[in-house]
Amino acid sequence: MYSNNYTLFFVFIVTVVLGTMLSFTKDSVKDLQDQNLKADVQKTILRSLNFDESLLLTNESIEQTFKSSIDAKCVNVEGEIVECNIEEVDIEKNEDTLPIYIRMDNDKVQGIALPIAGKGLWSTIFGYIALNPDTDSVLGIQFYKHGETPGLGGEVEKKWFTDNFVNHPIKQPGGEIKYVPKKIRDKSGKIISIKVVKGGVDYSESNTSSIHQVDGISGATVTADGVTDFLLEDLLRYEKTLDKIRDYGTI
Repeated sequence: MYSNNYTLFFVFIVTVVLGTMLSFTKDSVKDLQDQNLKADVQKTILRSLNFDESLLLTNESIEQTFKSSIDAKCVNVEGEIVECNIEEVDIEKNEDTLPIYIRMDNDKVQGIALPIAGKGLWSTIFGYIALNPDTDSVLGIQFYKHGETPGLGGEVEKKWFTDNFVNHPIKQPGGEIKYVPKKIRDKSGKIISIKVVKGGVDYSESNTSSIHQVDGISGATVTADGVTDFLLEDLLRYEKTLDKIRDYGTI
């Protein structure tokens, strides 16, 4: 029979070994999780900016596309460039430092992606909205993190919903339908954002506001209202930056 001291020593050694292995495994998994999270955020930004899906197949291709095509920087509410560690900016809480991601091609702006975040029904909804260089029309929108109810508020991340922001139908003289992006500015150039409309948008000619509206989500009024509210709030924080890009083609 082994003595009690031997048994205790054996248990101690096993505990130390298993604890060390568990700690090492946890650190390894955390590194992988951090890499996947970074790639997921970058992929969301690139998707909002309408990059081809063939460039977004692996973490490596996402990182390379992001590095070669995106000018990432921070601005303040006055539209001035400020120093920051862009990956550490809390887009929900930080009101002074605003990340911005600009798609460049031959030194020309091709699109501007802005982080958006705010309360839905059960959670904070995170995403990115991308604008065309005119800073008026929507290039794309993506939501990547939330805790809304699947099949209800969770539909914000689905393609049918996000496509609403870039597919505004306009009837042509010949009767055919042409689709154009929704607009965040009114005719005077003021940012009024896009409203998620309960029951769906009235696309009759008499509703001149339809270019600033998208169809709501059935059974998810609170989530839809939340998207309406924080989208306007976040766009207004970037107003002076967007005005600079519109007027001068750069920040």
